Amino acid sequence: MDLRELIDQLPEGAVLTDPDLLAGYRHDWAKDPAAGTPAAVVRASSTADISATLRWANEHRVPVVPRGAGSGLSGGSTAVDDGIVLSTERMREISVDPVTRTAVVQPGLLNAEVKRAVAEYGLWYPPDPSSFEICSIGGNAATNAGGLCCVKYGVTTDYVLGMEVVLAEGTVVRLGGPRLKDSAGLSLTKMFVGSEGTLGVITELTLRLLPAQPAQSTVVASFSTLAAATEAILAVTGALRPAMLEFMDSVAINAVEDELRMGLDRRAAGLLVARSDAPGEHAAHEAKIMLDACRAAGATEAFHTADPEEGEAFTAARRFAIPAVEKIGPLLLEDVGVPLPRLGELVTGIAEIADRNEVTVSVIAHAGDGNTHPLIVYNPDDPDQTARAHRAFGEIMDLAIGMGGTITGEHGVGRLKKAWLPDQLGPEVMDLTRRVKDALDPHGILNPGAIL
Repeated sequence: MDLRELIDQLPEGAVLTDPDLLAGYRHDWAKDPAAGTPAAVVRASSTADISATLRWANEHRVPVVPRGAGSGLSGGSTAVDDGIVLSTERMREISVDPVTRTAVVQPGLLNAEVKRAVAEYGLWYPPDPSSFEICSIGGNAATNAGGLCCVKYGVTTDYVLGMEVVLAEGTVVRLGGPRLKDSAGLSLTKMFVGSEGTLGVITELTLRLLPAQPAQSTVVASFSTLAAATEAILAVTGALRPAMLEFMDSVAINAVEDELRMGLDRRAAGLLVARSDAPGEHAAHEAKIMLDACRAAGATEAFHTADPEEGEAFTAARRFAIPAVEKIGPLLLEDVGVPLPRLGELVTGIAEIADRNEVTVSVIAHAGDGNTHPLIVYNPDDPDQTARAHRAFGEIMDLAIGMGGTITGEHGVGRLKKAWLPDQLGPEVMDLTRRVKDALDPHGILNPGAIL
């Protein structure tokens, strides 16, 4: 492939072709084994760089895979052979307007960096994936990422007021803006959030901010059975909207305890970490309601703390669950969700799938909104174990779909889950999705193989 024309149009050093450097851009965290080898990586520094890249790629029919920090969990930024990986990692500007409570950010900033920048103005950006310290804000928008506090505060789309996006042929469009209410025209901004780089490349986001989160009270409860834990979850969500309601099963509890040594009950079948950020004494009141619900469901141990450091330690333990379980072995990561009343069925059904396929599956969850993350541990060098793990992967998604649930609550479809998308959406919605894709990207250069 002759890249000279593209190289000439971009700043010096923007285009990487060294095979050793390209290797670092082939996979996201999902480590899709079908990853290809790109012809080049473009590290864009501006919207103009992205526009020029897409104009060239569209003209020459070269596939382009947009990439943020590479922390995705569904193969959404898996490289394709002879394509371009278009990285936004160098686009890192931010400006904050405390009057309108908005921030204009470029996609390469990490979620944690956005949070720190707006905190200087006494403001808060709520969406908080467990990987918030390493995931980019552009990637969050591309997958409509969620997180721990989203049970109360919503997901990424709820905070995107506007964006600048480059379409497949290089056209730059600006959608929305720093207005809390705006119903002019079609809701195109929302269409691009969660589109996983298949409709355009986001180059700037206007984010809605909130006043700094109040101090939180934390409830921690251990349970001897999964049924008791899920009963407590439904009791809590039926009584109030917690600021956080997280779950870890016994595998995750022990994996975290192996690494952090914080005194978690290794015999527990499940652990709940719940928080209230209600103002003043209302936080203690909500904490008592949650504590009582856990005890009534049969918690073997339950306590409440208003100490910020102690509460944050348990939250950090939950955030560490995926890396901790990954130390047991490589993972196939799921992201299935169901309506809350069926959460217990989903968790027990996953346990049955694990037993039937003779694989270890750890379940952690944003329990308050029914979004679970089953983590399938397997040895990719063992063909039989790999086959059983992939079979369990599919059966878990079939189970969720059969319960009126979803194959992804926040990680995206990517390449690893697209085979199951038609079963969830149905032929009419899949046809509509293809029509939108074809209208905006008629030559199919944007992230081919993702979603569709």
